[in-house]
Amino acid sequence: MAREYRIKWQKPNGWDSSAVLQGLPSPIAPGFREIYNYSVEKYGFYFIDQMVSSEIAAIAFKSFIDEALSHGQPVVIEEITGPRAIT
Repeated sequence: MAREYRIKWQKPNGWDSSAVLQGLPSPIAPGFREIYNYSVEKYGFYFIDQMVSSEIAAIAFKSFIDEALSHGQPVVIEEITGPRAIT
């Protein structure tokens, strides 16, 4: 079973996601299984760990958290337990 998260933070004006996205590990495991996925949302990041490789998913998840924290604003991490509602 997958685990889903919202990483909420205030993105600065003109913020560019390319640096954090280019630094992510491959989300595809042997056999073309998805390890994790994400999207950049207006509230911050959406992240889903498919529970295929916890080591790789953890590196990606930490990359998103580090990016959010690097801007000096509060960061809230929420686990999504029901249907995903885009906010």
